[in-house]
Parts: sequence; C-alpha cells; structure tokens
Amino acid sequence: MRRLRACLGAAAAVTLAAAGATALVASNASGATTALGNRWYAAAPYLMPLDNDPPDPGAIMDATGLKAFQLAFILAPNGGGCSPTWGGTAPVSSDTAVQSMISTVRAKGGDVSVSIGGYGGTKLGQACADPASTAAAYQQVITKYGLHAIDFDLEEPEYENTAAIHNEIGAAKILQQNNPGLYVSVTTAGTADGTGWFGKQMLLEAKSQGFTPNNFSIMPFDGGFNGAASQTSALTNFNSILQSTFGWDQATAYAHEGFSGMNGRSDTGEIFTQADFQTVLDYATSHNMDRFTFWSLNRDRQCSPPDNGGRTSGTCSSVAQSDWDFAKYSVRFAGATPPSITPTPTPTPTPTPASCKTAWSASAVYTAGDEVSYGKHNWKAKWWTQNEVPGASEWGPWQDEGAC
Repeated sequence: MRRLRACLGAAAAVTLAAAGATALVASNASGATTALGNRWYAAAPYLMPLDNDPPDPGAIMDATGLKAFQLAFILAPNGGGCSPTWGGTAPVSSDTAVQSMISTVRAKGGDVSVSIGGYGGTKLGQACADPASTAAAYQQVITKYGLHAIDFDLEEPEYENTAAIHNEIGAAKILQQNNPGLYVSVTTAGTADGTGWFGKQMLLEAKSQGFTPNNFSIMPFDGGFNGAASQTSALTNFNSILQSTFGWDQATAYAHEGFSGMNGRSDTGEIFTQADFQTVLDYATSHNMDRFTFWSLNRDRQCSPPDNGGRTSGTCSSVAQSDWDFAKYSVRFAGATPPSITPTPTPTPTPTPASCKTAWSASAVYTAGDEVSYGKHNWKAKWWTQNEVPGASEWGPWQDEGAC
C-alpha cells in the first residue's frame, strides 16, 4: 500500500490528451469548475468516502471552516485491469456515491482532491502497461469529477517496483501537462533521515523524467517516530535530500516540500497529539512549506469509549479530543481562522506496561492466538501469518495488545 495486468492502450491516452486544457472544465455531474487557491488543496486532509465510517464533510466544514478534502484511494480493480476504482471494488465510471459527496462539498463552497495509491491493494501503476495508459486511467477520474488537484500516494509495496514507479511518475507528468493548473502532490514514506532508499529512487525517477509536482510530501509516522520533534527533524533532513537531488536551494526545496501526518495513535503505536500538530504546523509555516495534511478525517474523533491510546482504529484517533480538532490545523495552514481549538483534555495516566512476549521473528510461522512482542508492544496473531510485520497495517494479521 504487484502484478502487471492488461490495461487501456496508449491510444486512449492520446484521445484524452487531445482534450488538453479543456479537461479541467469538462462538463461533469459533480458541478463546479472554479478551483480553490492552491493553499486549500495543500491543506486538504484525507477522507475515505466509502470506508471507515465516513464522516459528513458538510458537518466538518460547518464546524471547522475547512474547504478542501483529499478523497482516498483510487486503485486498479481487484479482479485485474487498468481502469480506476475506489478501493479496488467500486468502478469510478459508475460511481454515484462519491460524486454525491463531492457535490455536497462544492455546494458549500469547497472542493476535493483525489488520492491514488496508498497502502494496500493493486495500484494502476502496477496494473497498466506504461505511463500513457496509466495516465489515461487517471484522466477518467479527473474528467468525471472535474478535478483541480490530485495526489500520488506512492508507498510500499508499489514504490519497491521500478516499473510501477516509472508508470506513476510518467502518468503524473502527462496529467500535469494535459490539465493546465492541476495541483499535483506526491506523497511517500518518511524516515528519520527524511525518506528511505525507495523514496530517494522515486525522486531520482522524477528528476530523470523532468517532472516537478507542487510538492513531494513525506509521512513521518510508522517509522519509530516519537512526537513532533522527531517529525520536524525528518522534514529538515528531507529538505536536504530535495536540495541534493534537484539542485535546489533550501528555500526552493521547502517550497516543494510537504508534511502528511497521522493524528492520534499510529499503526505502530506512536502517539501524535494536538500539541504535536501545532509544533509541526509552526515549523511548516515558518519554513514556507507547500503542504500540511494528515491521515485521516475518518479518525478525527475520540473513540467511544475512550481507549487511552491502546489500539489503532480507522474511525477514531485513540487520543483525548473533540471532533475535528485536527482538521482545524489544516484550516490554519490554509490561512483561514477556524473556530477556537478546544484545549486538549487532560490525558489519562498511561497504565504500567505488561511484560514483553517473545520477540517477533520474520522467519517464524504464527497461527491464531500466538503472541509476540515488537516495537515495545505485545501482539496477538489473528490468523496464520509469516513475515508480516506487526502493526504494518491496521487491517493486518496482528492485534495490538498494548505497550510492554
């Protein structure tokens, strides 16, 4: 979040390319053709429109002043092929549910970006034959929804596939050329050093193709991070990588750099509070960074009952908060003034950790009920598994049993 499959031919891309500058204003059932300012697209938090108990975007807009949403994710069909779907199962061509949500947002003066890729599933860059056919698939999404912004979320395992990344970066370049004014972000994994080897190879691929998006964003979570200081350090290091890769000075690199965080408890048990978001927001604005976003609005609400950080959920943050606390930081990044951010409630004292089980081994085979320790947390296997890192995905084979 693997196999090459047949997809649309290059001829389809040529047909779409002929539309050129008109693609962004093509007639579509979702309405609005007027774009928001780029700062709003740069501040759009992720929202899954069909999964993880989708919140009402209109209610979020009313409560926070937010105007832009990053809808996720566009994937190749689970059954194979090179046509766009929501989550691998809902074809874009016949969609009405997401289109209705977009219409709601636009009727209230907002807009959406759409994110492709993410963690899990088969990406179009893996399924399509070349950059042109990959771009043709994404152009269907842009045209259907009248998009002014798109996000390429390139992470494992796709970004470990050289051919797939060539297709994705090539497609991004084609879409940028054929849709003048299209806001394009590229999001990838973050590490303490900025980004890892595969992230650096993706940047080199972009350089080799002569492609420069509005920003390259990193996700500094799920990699041993501990609060805002570790995240801002990673952003500083990533800035150096952008400078050395593209020959930019520091200011130019920051102007093409973005942050994509995770609110509350991450997949690996890291905790990011409202105070952490404020610290990173201050860093982003003081360095004139181009993007500040987070995963996700589906999680921007307190768990019921509160679980004091004991689990990672797709529908709540596992930290003490009021609904949409984290969205208000995106509003501030966009330059608007949201309603007052509710003071962070006093956290419940962290319980004494349990003793750690036997350490997880990549070579061992585990069956349902087996317990291991990894990343200072105990984990219980939900089913048979081997060489699947505990906490790598909230939908994976391991159940987090808390700190140890």
